[in-house]
Amino acid sequence: MTRTILFTIISMFYSSVFGQTLENKYAEDVKSINAIIDAYYDVISGSSQDPWQFERDKYIHAEGAVITRWDENGKVGPYSLEEEYISLLLFPKEDWFEKELKRKVSQYGNIAQVWSAFEVRTNPDVESTTRGINSIQLYFEKGRWWISSWTGVMESDQNNVVFDFLNEN
Repeated sequence: MTRTILFTIISMFYSSVFGQTLENKYAEDVKSINAIIDAYYDVISGSSQDPWQFERDKYIHAEGAVITRWDENGKVGPYSLEEEYISLLLFPKEDWFEKELKRKVSQYGNIAQVWSAFEVRTNPDVESTTRGINSIQLYFEKGRWWISSWTGVMESDQNNVVFDFLNEN
């Protein structure tokens, strides 16, 4: 009997301390468009010593979310979130900080389109000339926002997309 009571108390303690649901853990990340975009940049940014935030990243994305990017050869490719994780794990983690430069949101009912220019930094306090732009699609369902897809392209000598975006009204 004493063992049963002790086991019950330990189980209750464990579940209250360690059994936090993802909904409780990341609820603030998905309550608004601004919150989910902030989380979107936060999960990819960090020092080489910070752990990857795969759980949080998966939570802000819808099941089957699509990532579309141009590679260094100008070739377009769609990826799943899981494929993105694999590519991150193939190389040692480096200091990487994506700092948002400008955001433009268009929302109609429960769907939204976010344009977001960013720069890539290896030190969060030092500006960089490596910049890109993301097109992020979201929807609102079950009381929260979800990222359904995003497309990113980096600025280059042939493509001044970030410069153009930053300078438009």
